[in-house]
Amino acid sequence: MIVLTLVVVFLYAFASKRNSARLLPEPKIEFVGENNLFITNEAVSKLLIQNFKASKNVAKETLDLNKLETALNSNPLIKSAEVYLTVDGTLNAEIEQKTPIARVSTNASYYIDADGYYMPLSSNYSARVPLVTGYVEKNKLKNIYTVAKKVRDDDFLKKHVIEIHQSRDDVLYLKLRQCQFLVQLGDVSLLNKKVNNLKAFYQKNLKDKTLDKYSKVNLQFDNQVVCTKI
Repeated sequence: MIVLTLVVVFLYAFASKRNSARLLPEPKIEFVGENNLFITNEAVSKLLIQNFKASKNVAKETLDLNKLETALNSNPLIKSAEVYLTVDGTLNAEIEQKTPIARVSTNASYYIDADGYYMPLSSNYSARVPLVTGYVEKNKLKNIYTVAKKVRDDDFLKKHVIEIHQSRDDVLYLKLRQCQFLVQLGDVSLLNKKVNNLKAFYQKNLKDKTLDKYSKVNLQFDNQVVCTKI
């Protein structure tokens, strides 16, 4: 019994040492959520490899999973990352990318993501989202984000809005697909009511075939839509 116990202990210790020293193969990358890849498998793998300290094959006992997750989460295209080891020693990384809802096109170009934060453009994929023009600052995106989120969540706006413009004095405008007129929102107060007024105006004038007779549609006034004819 003593000999048998010693043999079992020896084999367990030997196996544990071999397992901890096993070299990790190339990491397995899995993207969750967004199907369009703003960051590639190769880019994620490179980030992991760089934090393996120069080699994609490292001993399991030297691996710091928290450090790898921190490295991935520091990438501005990644919303969240989870890194873990499987029983067979494979390193896995589950990546959730940021989701853009608008693209700023001023003196700088970047996306606004679904949480209202800065997201850089990707050389791998370009999202089809409304453009944002005018006077926009990276640290003052709240109003633009509020409108962009409404555009994303509303079927009518999502179909028709192609541009969000902010003037120097923070007045917001919308430009609609195949329409000559500008929609003046003003600020983001009573946004739902303003959008409902716009829908009613659009449907009536679409039926009357008079949409092309206006240069501006002003939604800033309560309970009315003020239009400027061409």
